[in-house]
Amino acid sequence: MAVDPPVITLRDLVVSFGGDPLFEGAELQLTPGMRACLVGRNGSGKSTIMKIIARLIEPDAGELYFEPGLTIGYLQQDVPLPEGGTVAEFVATARPEGAPRHEVDEVLSRVGIDGAQDVTSLSGGESRRAALARALLGDPDVLLLDEPTNHLDLPTNQWLEQTLITGRKTLLIVSHDRAFLKNVTTDTLWLHRRKLRHNPKGYGDFERWSEDIVDGEIKAARKLDQKLRAEHHWLVHGVTARRKRNQGRLRNLEGLREQRRMLLTGEGLAKVEAEAGPLSGRLVIEAKNLTKAFGERTIIGDFSTRVLRGDRIGFIGPNGAGKTTLLNLLIGKLAPDSGRIRIGSNLSIAVFDQTRATLVPTDTLWQTLVPGGGDSLNVRGRQRHVVAYLRDFLFDDKQANAPVSTLSGGERNRLLLAKILAQPSNLLVLDEPTNDLDADTLDVLQEMLDEYDGTVLLVSHDREFLDRVVTSTIAVEGDGRVVEYAGGYSDYLRQRGTTPRSAQAPSAKQRGPSPVKQRPRVTEARKLSYKDQRELDNLPDRIDALETAKQELETTLADPNLYANDADAYNAAAKKLEDVAAEIAASEARWLELEAAREALAAAAGP
Repeated sequence: MAVDPPVITLRDLVVSFGGDPLFEGAELQLTPGMRACLVGRNGSGKSTIMKIIARLIEPDAGELYFEPGLTIGYLQQDVPLPEGGTVAEFVATARPEGAPRHEVDEVLSRVGIDGAQDVTSLSGGESRRAALARALLGDPDVLLLDEPTNHLDLPTNQWLEQTLITGRKTLLIVSHDRAFLKNVTTDTLWLHRRKLRHNPKGYGDFERWSEDIVDGEIKAARKLDQKLRAEHHWLVHGVTARRKRNQGRLRNLEGLREQRRMLLTGEGLAKVEAEAGPLSGRLVIEAKNLTKAFGERTIIGDFSTRVLRGDRIGFIGPNGAGKTTLLNLLIGKLAPDSGRIRIGSNLSIAVFDQTRATLVPTDTLWQTLVPGGGDSLNVRGRQRHVVAYLRDFLFDDKQANAPVSTLSGGERNRLLLAKILAQPSNLLVLDEPTNDLDADTLDVLQEMLDEYDGTVLLVSHDREFLDRVVTSTIAVEGDGRVVEYAGGYSDYLRQRGTTPRSAQAPSAKQRGPSPVKQRPRVTEARKLSYKDQRELDNLPDRIDALETAKQELETTLADPNLYANDADAYNAAAKKLEDVAAEIAASEARWLELEAAREALAAAAGP
């Protein structure tokens, strides 16, 4: 079978930036219609290869061939927007001489953005679509796409997939979105240990292929002398080991999803308690009939959910649908128009901000993690040396004293995750944490979240990461409709034809007949007994009083001189604190039990 000659060839490329080579001897051929992904750890040189092909930089050595007349469109990872002007004017600058307005309008209609908008008013997703339109202008022969799905919502992401697959263009893609790469690519290029390797299969074969290579390197490294111990350590504890450990975590995740499904539907609550231990002390957030509107537009309409300690909740939906609004409602940053929020006691929240505003460019990585000085930090109760902790996030030892400004976008995200995950917290709020992260770092993040003993609220458009991490998915679908599904993104796709308990539409006329709700048969009565209802009504005040007593006891025990001055008083306070904590746990368990019973009886009674 004849093979078309390459349209782009790179041979024996070497690139260094004043130190050791970033890569050397790199070979690459792009043939017509090839849809190749370029993968590798952050900082390995993926964006550099893109810039060489886009003719923005020159390699230190090597040969480059481009088919005569070849046109190339380039979507950079971070596209600087002008300080003023319209989207149409920005897109037209893809050509030095400008572009005809009809071509600009055509490409803008394809990506679904208004060319008359001011570039300074664009959201992250709109900015990405404008940059994508700029790269597509003129229907180039080759497209270089560096993190094309960053900030894109799932509908736009899926549109882009289909456009690239049916467009029959030659593509070179750098992306953290594994589901996107699996669906689109025909070939895989891997920058690994300064070498560029080629697999003539799509990204779906990457794990098998890369593990075969790494296993061979491990065997070779074991035969070498002490000088290679550092490399050997990375290989042993790197991607292969993590992926093997992930198999056990995936099995555990399925069990957690089943518990979440039973909680959402009200089925088998006793079984949940038996399998997961008592529900006592586990309430983090309870939302009842939340509604939020801005002007005449309803963002959240009559939504209810209950979040327990250890849940990992994913939020998906189109940009602008209301994911951030719902998140802010649930953590108490925003008040609902109606409905109520009950937030568990003693919540300590750590927030990952996708803008990376908390990173100071002139600080070193060391200073970022221990701004007060010293050489160690406390990570979830364990004292860790700064350099050892940075290794957990795949940083090189010598990077510890490098300034943040020298890091790539993915490395900055990795550093911010290290900083956030080191903070004492029991609720993690992660807003698009996967942007710019390579596959290895996504594995590290998955491992860290699995070991995190608190609760996670995660906004992400990364379908595969959602599938690997979350126990349930809240879909914010627009026009006030919010639906929660047990499981990850794939589970959401399978279930979206049904209407879970939390689905609410704006009006009864639109809703039609209510779906049948399966509930445990608690009793034949149509409502709680007078005694149980009175107990349910009084429990919130009792729990609040117990929490106040607990805080007072903790303040007493925090006195460093108490034990020395009065050991008996210290022991009595410690015993009292233990009793109060147990009573809080029992009260919360009883409240959850009675509330579940009340809901079940109300559903059984019907309208």
